[in-house]
Amino acid sequence: MTHLTRRLFLGAAASLGAAPLLTNPAAAQARPGVLRMGLSAWPPNLQPWPSTGASAGTVKMLIHRRLTRFDEKGEVQGELASSIELDAERAWVFKLRPEAVFHNGERVTSEDVKWTIEQVAAERSTAYYRTQMQLIERVETPDAHTVRLVMKQPVATVPLWFANYNMAIVWRGSRDMNAAVGCGPYRVASQERGSWIELQAAPNYWVPGLPRSRTIRMTIYADENLRLAALQSGDVDIIEYVPWSGMAAVDADPRLKLDAQMGPFMDILFNGTRPPFNNPLVRRAVAHAVKREDIVRVAFSGRGAPIEGIPIVEGTPWWDAELSKGHAYNPERAKALLAQAGFPNGFSTTLLATSQFGMHKDTAEISQQYLAAIGIQAELRLTDWSTRVSAGIRGQYDIAIHGVSADFNDPDGLTVVLDTSLSAAHGRSFGLSTPRTVELLGKGRAEFDTAKRVEIYKDMQRAALEEVPVVALAWREQGYGFDRRVSGFVNLPGAVSTSSGAMLEFAALG
Repeated sequence: MTHLTRRLFLGAAASLGAAPLLTNPAAAQARPGVLRMGLSAWPPNLQPWPSTGASAGTVKMLIHRRLTRFDEKGEVQGELASSIELDAERAWVFKLRPEAVFHNGERVTSEDVKWTIEQVAAERSTAYYRTQMQLIERVETPDAHTVRLVMKQPVATVPLWFANYNMAIVWRGSRDMNAAVGCGPYRVASQERGSWIELQAAPNYWVPGLPRSRTIRMTIYADENLRLAALQSGDVDIIEYVPWSGMAAVDADPRLKLDAQMGPFMDILFNGTRPPFNNPLVRRAVAHAVKREDIVRVAFSGRGAPIEGIPIVEGTPWWDAELSKGHAYNPERAKALLAQAGFPNGFSTTLLATSQFGMHKDTAEISQQYLAAIGIQAELRLTDWSTRVSAGIRGQYDIAIHGVSADFNDPDGLTVVLDTSLSAAHGRSFGLSTPRTVELLGKGRAEFDTAKRVEIYKDMQRAALEEVPVVALAWREQGYGFDRRVSGFVNLPGAVSTSSGAMLEFAALG
């Protein structure tokens, strides 16, 4: 958990540990200075602020920089910010690094930060963090390297917001958001839609000695077995989303290394704009209908853990043993809730998922079977990833399976999943009303006292168990597999595993 103090000085250092050099029969295929990566999905777009999935996020984190980032322990530290101060009025003051420049040679200034926040917060914005940025009353720029955020109400977690990979700071002269000017270590050099993307080191990147690889060539392997085979054969040096059925094989291969973290999870989302899922009793019935152990066993080869409540990590101050069982498997209870809601004989519906990731497809098929057992006949609709993202944002589904992570390792990071007042996103239920959950999330982020925050977030869990903004199903390990000659890359812990793509600027082969 990240603890925010009155004054938080943040460094940008990273550990670059060396890995042993092993003989690789495919080494002749590698080019000096080139890191070859197997990406799981073609990014639907690379616009800096909308959320289009973790694969797109990986590319965006390398093109752009944010005010803050996560270090190897999952703690927030500075990226464009050299320091952060919470002043006497509980406004957040960011000091910018004067050496930072955009790819076009323009200096990164406080005006660029202000412009970025204004674009994200705009009423017609489709940005992932639009609602959060609207909690800023005004952005003050007393000089070129100072940004002061005056909040509408006190917010304890602001530095964590700006570490999200959808909060890139963009040059204020950018007009085409499909080609927004960033200040990250790489630029897109070339691409073939649906097949590969090649990133080249920006010639004016402002961090000495970085990036360590001059080129990152990302090849798209939508089929997870082909992605694993590419790593095993030496066609690529690193892959994301190691399939769970293949993790043991990567672990056992002396040429390879598996770095897996528990933190992301699977859940069920709802469209609350129409019956029956606008009724919380029906959503609670769904929550009690699914036996999570089967999802862990089948979808993740045992590399996960059931979630029978709100996805709060066990062992943290916010976790509560009783609340963690609030949505425990209980088909009789599920049937009774359906009857109470006016559906004693069940009903028919549709279940959206993607065929591109086995974890989504397997989770959907298991959930479909258990829903049928309580009388909910769900027609499975499997799509490619881009279509799944689009349908989720537009609310073109009844219920949907999703894989997600909190934005950071603090309960406020679950806002992305639980706060139904936020703008539409493919990883959040569509059009639901969960006022108590939303209110308590806001109360928690406004409280700076840790003990008080603990009690607020336990109340939030109680509200969410009743209002059911989502049904959490199972934690899953998130794994990267790579050649042991790759040094410098680290899979970040817990919820921020999906931000690990940022570590590729420290990675090199050999």
